[in-house]
Amino acid sequence: MSVTGRVHSVESCGTVDGPGIRFIIFLQGCLMRCQYCHNRDTWDTEAGKEMSVEELMAELLQYRHYMEASGGGITVSGGEAMLQPEFIKAIFEACHLEGIHTCLDTNGFVRRIDDTVKSVLDHTDLVLLDIKQMDNDKHIDLTHVSNKYTLEFAHYLAERHQAVYLRYVVLPGYTDAIDDIHALGKFIKPMKNIEKIELLPYHELGKHKWTAMGEIYPLDGVSPPTRESMDKIKEILLQYHDCVIY
Repeated sequence: MSVTGRVHSVESCGTVDGPGIRFIIFLQGCLMRCQYCHNRDTWDTEAGKEMSVEELMAELLQYRHYMEASGGGITVSGGEAMLQPEFIKAIFEACHLEGIHTCLDTNGFVRRIDDTVKSVLDHTDLVLLDIKQMDNDKHIDLTHVSNKYTLEFAHYLAERHQAVYLRYVVLPGYTDAIDDIHALGKFIKPMKNIEKIELLPYHELGKHKWTAMGEIYPLDGVSPPTRESMDKIKEILLQYHDCVIY
């Protein structure tokens, strides 16, 4: 029987979610409620379109030349991709049979690291791991959930020596405190599997989705971080890791 999952949308030629040109699958559903979420319409786990692995592979393989020529591949994102681990496992297994590089974009909210999760990671060439905030109380305020599972997942990836690009959204007043940046640096310093840190400046590009759904955007009026703030945060993290970009 074909494995199916709930898909929000696909992007055929993405360039910011992993190396090279990538075919990106945005899965439906997320348990975090990030105030700056730019994919608000992906939260509902019952929405989206049910698709099979075969359907996705047929579409993906049309762009194989572009992916291979650029050193790219497939990225599964969300929502939160790891809410559908069996689906990801089947997709990544099919991609590896075709020699296609696989990338998992996740917030790490994995409540139980079972055999299915391990199998997903066995077929994952690169993990894009979002850490939202190191301080648990601030994390709850920002996302409505604890950072416990994300940090445990980060430790597990380090134990596996799984290649990781760490992503951190710089949100003025929420994630840019100097103490929080040092806490992040100290947390990842022993982890030899983190290949680089990507600092992502907060933006309002997803605000229209909140409005379209009849909701109030919670960060209305919050401006993106200044270049000076981004430079300072990069300078701090470079004390702990030698590859920090934004």
